[in-house]
Amino acid sequence: MERKKIVAANWKMNTLHAEAITLAKDILTMTRLVKEVEKIIFPPFPFINDVALLLQSETGFSTGAQNCSAYEKGAYTGEVSCAMIHSVGAEYVLIGHSERRAYFKEDAEVLVAKVHRALAQHLKVVYCFGEVLNERKAGQHQAVVKKQLQEVISQVPKEKMNQLILAYEPVWAIGTGETASPAQAQNMHAFVRQCLAELVDTETATSMPVLYGGSCNAQNAKELFACPDVDGGLIGGASLKPQEFASIVKAFQ
Repeated sequence: MERKKIVAANWKMNTLHAEAITLAKDILTMTRLVKEVEKIIFPPFPFINDVALLLQSETGFSTGAQNCSAYEKGAYTGEVSCAMIHSVGAEYVLIGHSERRAYFKEDAEVLVAKVHRALAQHLKVVYCFGEVLNERKAGQHQAVVKKQLQEVISQVPKEKMNQLILAYEPVWAIGTGETASPAQAQNMHAFVRQCLAELVDTETATSMPVLYGGSCNAQNAKELFACPDVDGGLIGGASLKPQEFASIVKAFQ
């Protein structure tokens, strides 16, 4: 079974409104003809609706939210619910991103609640996980990844598994001066599929897309995407540069 090829753009807390629309238009123009790759754009919350409207009639493009609330609705000032996200045209939501775990102390209980909220609102989840530098150096990387997968995957009904995409983030290789090689990426992605086979079944392990969320750029994308268990990338800084992002998308060709 051939898995979907995906390149996702996580803009994080960048761009103003006009910049976001221009960036989305540029990405659309530069990657529209790469039909075999699904492009998912994760703009900041205020711009989701306008980006979604821009992309809604385009084949191979989707919009997502970078975060969501663990609560359904109510007196939670400043929170954004999954129902709200779905209502403005988003199809995806990022959950478990390393920055949410590190800066906002999101733990397994919060992440599971968010996943349940998202799936209940028919949003597809890009679930992020990965080890930090001291865990990698201590040889704990597989144990850490397996635990982060088990905490969430074990709580998702089997019939909902097709609404999940995984994104492995080697946090130790992002902005640290350390580099993750394609071989290291492949080894971890293969291990992730082994974990999925144990937690769910072989079919799920074979069919679920697993993205690489390290420092993927125009220079290393082709080599990374050539790895048999790497199905694409979750792109941060490079997604703010339309030409570089387009080069990453075209790395599959």
